[in-house]
Amino acid sequence: MLSSLIRALRTAGAAALCLAAASAAQADTYPSRNITLVLPFAAGSGTDTTTRLISQHLSQALGVGIVIENKAGANGMIAATYVARAAPDGYTLLVTTNTTHSANPYLLKNLTYDPVKDFTPIARTGDLPFMLVIHPEVPAKTVGELVAYGKANPGKLSYASGSSSAIVSGATFAHNAGLDLLHVPYKSSPPALNDVMGGRVSMMFVDILTGLPHVQGNALRALAVTTKDRSSLVPTLPSMQEAGVPDFDISSWQGYFGPAGMPKEIVTRLNAEIRKIVEKPEIKAQLATLGMDAFSGTPEQLGTFVNEQLVLWERLIREAGIEKQ
Repeated sequence: MLSSLIRALRTAGAAALCLAAASAAQADTYPSRNITLVLPFAAGSGTDTTTRLISQHLSQALGVGIVIENKAGANGMIAATYVARAAPDGYTLLVTTNTTHSANPYLLKNLTYDPVKDFTPIARTGDLPFMLVIHPEVPAKTVGELVAYGKANPGKLSYASGSSSAIVSGATFAHNAGLDLLHVPYKSSPPALNDVMGGRVSMMFVDILTGLPHVQGNALRALAVTTKDRSSLVPTLPSMQEAGVPDFDISSWQGYFGPAGMPKEIVTRLNAEIRKIVEKPEIKAQLATLGMDAFSGTPEQLGTFVNEQLVLWERLIREAGIEKQ
C-alpha cells in the first residue's frame, strides 16, 4: 500500500512538472499570433475608442496584431461570458468597466459569469468620468433648474442609458433629487445618445468622450459631471454635488482581464506592456483628449480594486432603489 502511495505521489509530481514546463514554454513563445480584445460595448463608445488607441501601441510592443471584437448587449454579459469561457492562453482578453465587474451582479438576476472567480486581472487603464447632458429644448440651464422642472412636471422627464454607469447615475439622480424619471435602456451609449439628441429622451449620463463633441456642436447641453469633484477634462462643469444633488459620486473605471487560470508569466508580460503605454506622458495626453484619466497598476491591485468596487456598487444600487432584472 505504501509503495502504491509513493508511485501515485511520483506520478502527480511528474504531472505537475510537465504542466509547469508547458506553461513556461507557452509564456516564452507568447504571443505567437493575433490577440483578440473583446469589448462589451459598441463601436464609438468611450471604452471602444480608448481601447483602439491603446491597442495600436500594444500591437507594436508585442509584435502581433490586435483584433477588436465588439460584443454589445445584455449589459455587457455577452462579452464577459464569452471571455470567461475562452481558453486562458492570453489570446482572448476582455477590456471592460464597472458595468460587467462592479454593477451587473446587483442589476441582473441570471448572471452567467462571476466577476472575480471567472477572470484573471491584468491591468487597470484609468477612469472615464461621466457627465449629465440634456436635449436643448429641456428648459434648464443648470441641475437646479432641471430638478425644479422635473418636480413641477412629474413623469415628463426621461433618461437614456447604455451602460451600468448610466443606469445607476440616472437612478441615483432620481432618488437623491426626489424626481419621477422614466428610464429608457439601450444596448450601448451611441444609440442612446442619438435618441437624446433627437428629443425622444430628455437626458442621459454619458462618458465625456462620447458626449462632449455633441455638446460642443450645440446638439446637447451639459450640466454637470458625476464625480465628487470637478473633472480637469471639463473644468467649467460643476460636480453633481456642487450643483445641489447630495451624496453623488459615480465614476466609470476601465481595465484588462483574461479568463481565470492564465499563466502568471503571460499576465506579467501583458501588465508590463500596458503599464508602459498608459504611463507615457504623450499617450496620457492623447487619452485625456478622449475623456479618459489614464493610469495603471499591478494585477494584484486591480484584483483588490474589483472586490472593493463590488462593495461600493452594491451600496449605490441598493440606495438608488434599483431592482434586479
